[in-house]
Amino acid sequence: MKSVSCSDRLENTEETKGFEMQKRQLGATGPVVSALGLGCMGMSNAYGPADRDESIATVRAALDAGVTLLDTGDFYGQGHNEMLIAEAIRGRRDEAQLSVKFGGLRDADGAFIGFDTRPNAVANFLAYSLQRLGTDHVDVYRPARLDPAVPIEDTIGAIAEQVEKGRVRHIGLSEVGPETIRRAHAVHPIADLQIEYGLLERGVEREILQVTRELGIGITAYGVLSRGLISATPLALGASDWRGHAPRFQGDNLTRNQDLVDKLGEIARDKGVTVAQLAIAWVAARGEDVVPLVGTTKRARLTEAIGAVDVTFTERELQEIEAVVPVGAAAGTRYAAEQMAALDSER
Repeated sequence: MKSVSCSDRLENTEETKGFEMQKRQLGATGPVVSALGLGCMGMSNAYGPADRDESIATVRAALDAGVTLLDTGDFYGQGHNEMLIAEAIRGRRDEAQLSVKFGGLRDADGAFIGFDTRPNAVANFLAYSLQRLGTDHVDVYRPARLDPAVPIEDTIGAIAEQVEKGRVRHIGLSEVGPETIRRAHAVHPIADLQIEYGLLERGVEREILQVTRELGIGITAYGVLSRGLISATPLALGASDWRGHAPRFQGDNLTRNQDLVDKLGEIARDKGVTVAQLAIAWVAARGEDVVPLVGTTKRARLTEAIGAVDVTFTERELQEIEAVVPVGAAAGTRYAAEQMAALDSER
């Protein structure tokens, strides 16, 4: 299998050097990026304690392998994530494409207390991100969520001003629905929409994907492994791991979802790949306009993810996967009820 030889090749090199990464363009107007992006949120303890040195080594190994797209948010660890990335890419800024979310407000305990995407807030958040990241620009800048108190036109217009000043290269969106996408794109070309998309979460296919393709907007898909559900390793959630409060990780829902993953694992074994590689490759196979984001804090998991880049499917294999995990098969919603109600993408 291509994926097996790819993984073997990576393991036999110094970290991941020498691997030629595929590229994809984010929409009609966005940048050309690696066919796989690295999600860095977990490096700031979102899923429990993370080893700082290993996290930095993982970012550097990603760059070595040609993974250029690094995804972060200014509220990940209240700025911790951006400073960690700055250390990891020091001297290698030209190899990285930084995708930054902003607008999330958090208190000293880490609790979310709202969103702020007013024009003045855009300028303020960006200034702080540039300082923490040690750079004069970010490659893709996006509001983390729709701020119900601020017209999307005002937010995108403010980011467009930063594009004119050279501090932002491209504008993105995150977790918004069709109407918001159209309104934003009318103000300034949108490079990509970041949204959850994977075997266990296919809400984007209802209407959003049709709109992004009509407008020439790419998709950066997070949650491709359903936050660790799709793994051959049993989950062990610590007290600080927010997944313990997510419906898909609770009680009977978790049992049912793990059963789905076990069935996917059988297909993966027959194909000669890991279940995680199967899931990542399935998302990538949804279209050239889709770039999977894989969150990890460890080099070994990064190597596994990169092994998915060369995986392809026959029509029969896609049908087998669909039969095991049809649309809506996952038990429980992806966020708690209050958060789901606040998502513009779910309206």
